[in-house]
Amino acid sequence: MLEAHAYRVLSLHAHRILARLEIEHAHHGGSDNGRLPCTYDHFEEYGVRRKAIKPTLRELEALGFIEITERGRAGNAEWRRPNYFRLTYRYVGNAKPTDEWKRIKSREEAEMIAEKAWATARKNKTPVAFSASSQGQRRHQQDQIHSAHVATTSHSAYAATTSIFSGTSAADAPDRYPIAGPTQPYTGYSSLPIELRMLALGLPVGCGAQVSPSNA
Repeated sequence: MLEAHAYRVLSLHAHRILARLEIEHAHHGGSDNGRLPCTYDHFEEYGVRRKAIKPTLRELEALGFIEITERGRAGNAEWRRPNYFRLTYRYVGNAKPTDEWKRIKSREEAEMIAEKAWATARKNKTPVAFSASSQGQRRHQQDQIHSAHVATTSHSAYAATTSIFSGTSAADAPDRYPIAGPTQPYTGYSSLPIELRMLALGLPVGCGAQVSPSNA
C-alpha cells in the first residue's frame, strides 16, 4: 500500500488523520474496524487544522483508504455523536480488506481524484453568515456598524466587526491598528504671545528685534 499511487499523493493532513485512525484501531485491540469513533476534536488534537478536516476526510474516502460507516452529528453533549470509520486495508472481523485504493492505476488519476475531493468540499461549504435567512439581518447590522464607525472613528471596532459580517478573512479585513498619518502643523502659531514665539525660535525673551504689531 505504501507504494500505491493513491498513497503517494496523500496530503499531510490525510496522513495525520490516517495515523489517528490507526491509533484508534489499536486502542480497540484491532477488533472494531468499521466502528472506530473519532471526533473533529481528536483530529485537531493530532495536528489537523479544524477547517481542513472535512475536505481531508473526503480526500481519504475518494482515494479509497477509509469509509465513514456512520456519520455523526453536532449539537449538545446528549445529542452529539462522532463519525464511525472503517480502514479499507484492514480486516473487519473475519472479512478481508476491500482495498478500494487499488483501483487507482496512475499518479495522475490519484492527483485528479484528490483535487476533485477538495474542490467539492470547498464548493459545498456554505458559511452560516451568508444563509438566505440571515441576509436582511446581516445587512442591517452592517449599516449599524458603519454608522458607529463614522460617529466614533473607532478603527479597532470597525476592523473586528467587518470581518464577521462581510465574510472577509482577518487578512483581508482593515488593519486593526492602522498606521497613523503625518501630523499637521499648528495653524495657530501667529496667535501665540510674542514671548512664546521668541522661545520657540531660540531667542531670549526681552532681547532682540522688536516685532511690530503688523507682523504679529
